[in-house]
Amino acid sequence: MTVLVASDLDRTLIYSTAALALGMPDAEAPRLLCVEVHESKPLSYMTETAAGLLAELGRTAVFVPTTTRTRKQYHRISLPGPQPKFAICANGGHLLVDGDSDRDWRRQVAARLDHECASLDEVRGHMLATADPSWLRKERVAEDLFAYLVVERDLLPEGWVKELADWAEGKGWTVSLQGRKIYAVPKPLTKSAAVREIARRTDAELTLAAGDSLLDADLLLAVDRAWRPGHGELADAGWTAPGITALAERGVAAGEEILRRFAAAAGAAGAAGAAGGAGAEV
Repeated sequence: MTVLVASDLDRTLIYSTAALALGMPDAEAPRLLCVEVHESKPLSYMTETAAGLLAELGRTAVFVPTTTRTRKQYHRISLPGPQPKFAICANGGHLLVDGDSDRDWRRQVAARLDHECASLDEVRGHMLATADPSWLRKERVAEDLFAYLVVERDLLPEGWVKELADWAEGKGWTVSLQGRKIYAVPKPLTKSAAVREIARRTDAELTLAAGDSLLDADLLLAVDRAWRPGHGELADAGWTAPGITALAERGVAAGEEILRRFAAAAGAAGAAGAAGGAGAEV
């Protein structure tokens, strides 16, 4: 049985120092493995136990890193285990096959964006026109597909994100606040669409996923079984749905628990497939 595992990365499988949530005494803290370096500094981590689980998962399932990061940001990450054949970047804007963006997929995405939502320039212009320099630190465009702002959360006016989201809704865009970043992403740009395409190409019989943010909701709804950690936008909203398990673990411990759940589900599917095959032979 082919099992496809599509997982968000930041604050789902890998964690910055600020997101680790190491609430235990120092002597009881887990050993950590650095999986990303940026500008010669360690940036993202997972526990060593999680690293071992991910390495094994990569050998028994089709593991697909699924991220809102750009391709350049994704390639900074060095995950344990076999190099994934497929990866999803830019929230579904790029489907990577052996590290390269699939041209046919990119053309499909471009056609949908042209026909189904307002332009990036219009949305970006509105964001900048309504933002205040007192709390706006940076603004970025990712892969010419979507935009985000880096802000000072403590200074961000209450209600500003909701006002932006209400405006963007009418333009065919969604807004998501993750840490210090406010994302504006076209509705047709989804992780779920890219995952469905990979499931089709691999003939996956079971699909699993995990994620923590509103941008992951469509991904979690698109698979057979999914998990969300005890932190993040989805947890804060109390969001859940059939087939989705809300975990209590937070921070880097949640990443480890998610990988345990992936491994258990993939292992059970493999055992069931083996038993079925043996029965057919008899």
